[in-house]
Amino acid sequence: MLVSIVIPCYNSEHTIERVADACAETFAKLDGYDYEMVLVNDYSKDDTFGAITRVCQKYSNVKGVNLARNFGQHAAIMAGLHYVNGDFVVGMDDDLQNHPDQIVQFLEKAEQGYDVVFGVFKERKFNAFKNLTGAVSRFLLWHLLERPKDIQMSSFWLARRYVIDKVKEYEGDSPFIQLLFFRTTYNMANIEIEHFEREVGQSNYTFRKGLRLFLSMISYTVAPLQWAYFFGVVFSMVGFLGGIIVFVHKLLNPNTAVGWSSIMCVLFIFFGIVFLMLGVIGDYLGKMVLNLSRKPQYVVRDEVNVNAELPTGVVDTASGRTDPVADTESS
Repeated sequence: MLVSIVIPCYNSEHTIERVADACAETFAKLDGYDYEMVLVNDYSKDDTFGAITRVCQKYSNVKGVNLARNFGQHAAIMAGLHYVNGDFVVGMDDDLQNHPDQIVQFLEKAEQGYDVVFGVFKERKFNAFKNLTGAVSRFLLWHLLERPKDIQMSSFWLARRYVIDKVKEYEGDSPFIQLLFFRTTYNMANIEIEHFEREVGQSNYTFRKGLRLFLSMISYTVAPLQWAYFFGVVFSMVGFLGGIIVFVHKLLNPNTAVGWSSIMCVLFIFFGIVFLMLGVIGDYLGKMVLNLSRKPQYVVRDEVNVNAELPTGVVDTASGRTDPVADTESS
């Protein structure tokens, strides 16, 4: 069986070659599996695409894709998915915090019949701030999205080919790969894996990028709009009951003073909630405009090794090309 490994690359000039070497070592020990890699450079600031080109020259089963600008991690993964041919597709990071030798565990779990397998880190080797924001994001995603409640998602995953084919059909703005899995299947599992220390550099996810990624999940749920109804009903009832209490209290005690500061506090609270809901609605409308205007998820500038030789019998789904050896045998 062919396993396709898709890796979005950003400022990974010093690690991506080591990742490719580790993948080669891992699959050299595996019987019954062949592999290919798709490395997508998301407009890095360093010479990441140069490193990818060197990897492609070293390994004929590695494809390199260079995007025309920075589109984000999930858009880069989406680009890579359009180059895969494998029966299984693995998504992982480029910084060696996800180690390729753990792919074996994913394959063993998938062979039990699961369509998607997520790796769950025994201990997250991020800094304290990223661990905190990650915990908040996971809590909100857990309660906002329709998904199996016992499944945790991560950036290290494996999916069957039919799931990937459905994911590739998504044409909207801001793809979120893991959430697209939930739209396709609930036949999922988690495995426990190691999360290694970052060996080179630091995380490329700033608070702004992380927030933008989190907000992209709005495209996959209507829960925030339902919150607008909830807050509207709750605060209308609170305001109505509060008005009655103030009116009755004033009748019973005409000398009661009405405080300016308390009024301003109430106004700040209620107007803050109103503007919050307007912002949510505006975000939905903005995404609708982007989808209607056909904003591209990604733009490919360069390709390397895309027409390289395939393992025997494997069909290139992008071009329909079949390996020449397989054509000869079939005839």
